[in-house]
Amino acid sequence: MICAGIDTGKRKLDVALHGSNEQFAVDNDPAGHGSLAALLRERGVKRVGIEASGGYEMDVVAALHRDGFKVVVFQPAQVRAFAQFHLQLAKNDKLDAALIAACTAALSRIHPPPDPRLAPLAAKMTLIEQISEDIARHKTRLETCRDPDGRELWTQEIARLEKIEKAELKALEKLIRAHRDLAERLDLIESIQGIGIKTAMLILVRVPEIGRLSREQVAALVGVAPYDDDSGDRRGDRHIKGGRKRARAGLYAAAWPASSQHNPLLMAMYQRLRAAGKEHKVALVACVRKLIIFANAVVARGTPWRCAVSQTGV
Repeated sequence: MICAGIDTGKRKLDVALHGSNEQFAVDNDPAGHGSLAALLRERGVKRVGIEASGGYEMDVVAALHRDGFKVVVFQPAQVRAFAQFHLQLAKNDKLDAALIAACTAALSRIHPPPDPRLAPLAAKMTLIEQISEDIARHKTRLETCRDPDGRELWTQEIARLEKIEKAELKALEKLIRAHRDLAERLDLIESIQGIGIKTAMLILVRVPEIGRLSREQVAALVGVAPYDDDSGDRRGDRHIKGGRKRARAGLYAAAWPASSQHNPLLMAMYQRLRAAGKEHKVALVACVRKLIIFANAVVARGTPWRCAVSQTGV
């Protein structure tokens, strides 16, 4: 299989073919994407690798999917690790494109392309998260502000942003419910005690694989799976690492009220872990892990939370 690698820039795409010295560049715009697809087809390319680059890669990835190419989107850490393994220290756009092409060729299997309906939903969710972050920053400024005019300014700005956030959440829910299958998954996730509509939409959009993974896989995907740290006779503490940062952050926000007020199973687990001497953060991570496992289970089984608990004790 002939593989290509693309190093993404804001205005330019550098392209390399694996096993060949040929390289070329096209503009990172619709016309350039069309030229790229034609050039790749001429050379018999079937699989294309590209590194995530702050969103600049999204349009070309969508265009290549539409043109029938198998596309692999690498995280920067994956490409860096591949370079380190091959002791490649030099770095420029052409070298990076060749490195991504080699990384693409080394894959034994690739995941199917994401549901194209989710891209605009993810963009909307990112906007909502950014508004939430702005609200949090303004609240911090309000707490430390002693000037009356400044306090009034921050109070008005917080109220304005909260109104926008509420409207955007309603708009996102409407977009999701326009698709019957997505609406059904959303209702299943929201049926879990402790998960509100905002967190349910977050899981649906940020973890589209929900319901198709094992409990271990979904925990690892979010970044709340405990990994061993042992060597020889040493037995280190287990730690979480990796995963999807935005999905994990949203679940953290939901896990504390769920484990302290709303979900009896999580409340009991949190208290049991604390009684056993576990720190608050360790117990909370366990609750986050259990929460995403609950969501995965109800979607996989197609039964709401109450039904799932009463029948199977998820």
